[in-house]
Amino acid sequence: MHQNPLAYLVGLEGTALLRSFIGEHDREFVDARIGEIRKLLDDEALADAAVDVARVGTVDGYQIWSRTYDGPNSAFDLDEPVVGEILDGMPTGVALDAACGTGRMTALLAARGHRAIGVDSSADMLTRARERVPAGEFRLGDLRRLPVADDAMDLVVCSLALTHVPDLGPVMAEFARVLRPGGHLVTSDIHPEWVARGSIPSVRMADGKPGQLETYRHLVGDYLRAALAVGLQVRRCEEPEGRSAERTESQEPPRRLTTDLGPWEDWPWCLMDLVPDATAAANAGVPAEIIWHFQLVES
Repeated sequence: MHQNPLAYLVGLEGTALLRSFIGEHDREFVDARIGEIRKLLDDEALADAAVDVARVGTVDGYQIWSRTYDGPNSAFDLDEPVVGEILDGMPTGVALDAACGTGRMTALLAARGHRAIGVDSSADMLTRARERVPAGEFRLGDLRRLPVADDAMDLVVCSLALTHVPDLGPVMAEFARVLRPGGHLVTSDIHPEWVARGSIPSVRMADGKPGQLETYRHLVGDYLRAALAVGLQVRRCEEPEGRSAERTESQEPPRRLTTDLGPWEDWPWCLMDLVPDATAAANAGVPAEIIWHFQLVES
């Protein structure tokens, strides 16, 4: 992948201008955006800061990321309250945390009295999950070939993993296979609108080169088509918004153009700080995650 900060910033400006075109902002705002674009295009430092980024598979990527995965992660703050609320309304049973990672959702399941089983393709993640949830049962496995028997689960939870799967169909079929009739599936993912804005996990390779986990942009309809095809019916859908793009007086002032692009690992977030008005306009009201509650139709 070729990541050019100039291209990203112009893209933000363009998205803000598209929203202005439908009446969300006035002429003064439009003129300011066009003027800012001119400054960006004249800035040679931005054009020279492009980075070529390798695509990294989930097994290798999460092996690297496992060391810091539980660090500050705003995605956790968005899905845990909603998923927790959904889980609170369910009876206890046998629950699978598919793509369990370090056991974040496994812990939520165990705390609610479920017999919790976690499956992940990363042995490093599973090591940390076992430390986090000693009472849990953990297995090495892939989302498309879950090491779980047919009709064995009352509940399946899958958090922040399906965006790394190229085709949702086989995974949804696996969820339906392991669920008992009437069983529940709860998933959370980065919203496709934020995937399009560059919300993709970044890692440094062993040689120091930049890499990003393979990530796919699944539209709302993609989830629905894959779920309905295997008998999973929608019970709830939530699209929580992320952190506000608008600054408050207590926050640091925006960076000056070209003085600080920030570390590559913080792209695109630190790039947004360079054009705060365009960022606020481009991202206003855009959901950060999509959370689904499905139920397997009883035959």
